[in-house]
Amino acid sequence: MRFTSEQRLDDGVLERTFTLGEIPGILWTPASASASAPVPLILLGHPPLGLHKMYPRLAARAAHAAADGFAAATIELPGSGDRPRWAAAEQARADLRQAMEAGGPVSDDIIDALVLPLVDRAVPEWQAALDALLSLPEIGGPVGYSGGVISIGIRLAVVEPRIVAAGLFAGSFVPRAMFEEARQVTIPLHVLLQWDDEGNDRQAALDLFDAFGAKEKTLHANMGGHTGVPHFAGEDAAGFFARHLR
Repeated sequence: MRFTSEQRLDDGVLERTFTLGEIPGILWTPASASASAPVPLILLGHPPLGLHKMYPRLAARAAHAAADGFAAATIELPGSGDRPRWAAAEQARADLRQAMEAGGPVSDDIIDALVLPLVDRAVPEWQAALDALLSLPEIGGPVGYSGGVISIGIRLAVVEPRIVAAGLFAGSFVPRAMFEEARQVTIPLHVLLQWDDEGNDRQAALDLFDAFGAKEKTLHANMGGHTGVPHFAGEDAAGFFARHLR
C-alpha cells in the first residue's frame, strides 16, 4: 500500500488516498485514531460507477463512521473509474441496458455475466486491501462491510473471517448461485430495502433475505425508490455497527 495524498477534513478526519498495486482507494480515519488506540474498520462498498462519481456519498458515509470512532476505507472496483477497461463487463452492462430499455425481464444469463465475474475479481482485491489496512498501527479491527454490490458483500461474508458484521443494500441484481452462498452467511446482518426501488426485484430481495443463514438478521424496508433512502436509515445502520464493532 502506497499513500498518494492526505488532507484533514473540517471534522478532523484524516483522508488519505492510496494505491494497492493498480488499485486506487481511500482511507478515512477519525481524529482519535492512533497507534496507542487503534480503531475498528468499516469497508465501504459501492456500485461500479467509479470512485470519483461516488466520492460525495462515500465521504458522507465515512464521516458518519468517523463520528462513531471507526475508520472507513474503499477501493475502486475492477473495470471502473481510472482502472483498465474490462470488455466483458462493458458488454454485460450494455446487454443489461438493452434488456431494461426493451421493458422485458432481465435474463439469468445477463445477470450472471454482469455480476459473477465482478465478484470473482473484486473479492480477492478487497481481501488484499484488508491485509494492508489491518497492518496499519492506527487500525485494529474488528471489521465490518457496508453497502455496494450485494453479491460482493455475500461472498466476503462467506470467505473473510475478519469481517464480523455486514450492512447490505438490497438494490442490485443477484445471480441464482449467490442464494446458495447466502445460506452460508452466519455473521450478523443489517439489510436495507427500498420498497419501491425501480431497479430492484422486491420479491427476489425478500427471498434473498430469507436465504441468509445468519441467526441475527434484520430487514429495514422503507417506502420510496432507489434514491429515496430516509436519513434515519443511516442512523439505524450506525447503531448496528456500533453494537458489533465496539
